[in-house]
Amino acid sequence: MFSDKNKKPDFSKEQNKKPNFSKEQNKIAQGTTFKGDITSEGSFRVEGELIGNLNIKGKVVIGETGVIDGEVICESADIEGTFKGKLKVNICHFKNSARISGEVVTDELVVDAGASFNATCQMSGALKTPEDGQKEAKKQQTKTA
Repeated sequence: MFSDKNKKPDFSKEQNKKPNFSKEQNKIAQGTTFKGDITSEGSFRVEGELIGNLNIKGKVVIGETGVIDGEVICESADIEGTFKGKLKVNICHFKNSARISGEVVTDELVVDAGASFNATCQMSGALKTPEDGQKEAKKQQTKTA
């Protein structure tokens, strides 16, 4: 009576819909060592060891037993463990057990009493997005190749 029997269902909206991974959390567990580069849409927690680069759109948490040796580009970071390398982040919090060495580029920085902070720090007003960081890294790789 009120239905249109000749009308076909439109599934195009469902097929073009991209999944939202921004709330997903990945983890490197204590006792695990990962060597290589990681790119993710979600957040990341490191309780083990990462030797390489981490480029994510979410939050990075380095637990007390966690170690990262490389470059990290992310939205925010809470660090309780060890970080060596270059950190590009909008909001950064180094907890009292954190051990930081290398270079930090951030908009907001909190360093708790007791944290070991042996790094150069650049406070910036307009931090590059993770996509900008990827483009910059590709340009540098092209120049060295």
